[in-house]
Amino acid sequence: MPRLAVGDTAPDFTLPTADGGSLTLSDLRGQGVVVYFYPAAGTPGCTKQACDFRDSLASLQAHGYAVVGVSPDSPEKLARFAQEEALTFPLVSDPEKQVLEAWGAWGEKSLYGKTVTGVIRSTVVVDPEGAVRLAQYNVKATGHVAKLRRDLGIDG
Repeated sequence: MPRLAVGDTAPDFTLPTADGGSLTLSDLRGQGVVVYFYPAAGTPGCTKQACDFRDSLASLQAHGYAVVGVSPDSPEKLARFAQEEALTFPLVSDPEKQVLEAWGAWGEKSLYGKTVTGVIRSTVVVDPEGAVRLAQYNVKATGHVAKLRRDLGIDG
């Protein structure tokens, strides 16, 4: 599966959200957007990563970035996850995996020593004009948001 690279145009999408609405990426033009892909709401690693984004959200927003989480989970599961973890950024559902595939976040990966097909934990930063500013694949759930903040020059 091809991956996005710096300078690519981020593929637009419209997906259902945890709150029953929908989100269209191009509606967020004019600000940076951190789009992160994670395997499953409510699992330990995905919860840690989501809470790190939640805890860093004010700082990211102060630097002009919105955050959007994408997984193949149903909107109902995402709604429970958002409520349980007090997540205040949009979670979108991609059960058909079309966006995951278009963004290079679906494919073969190693899981406990076995090769499986699934969500590749990834983060893509889109600039205000819709171009990829940063693309990171196979990121670790723990410590990733802190590293992302450093990569974007956001401290504190």
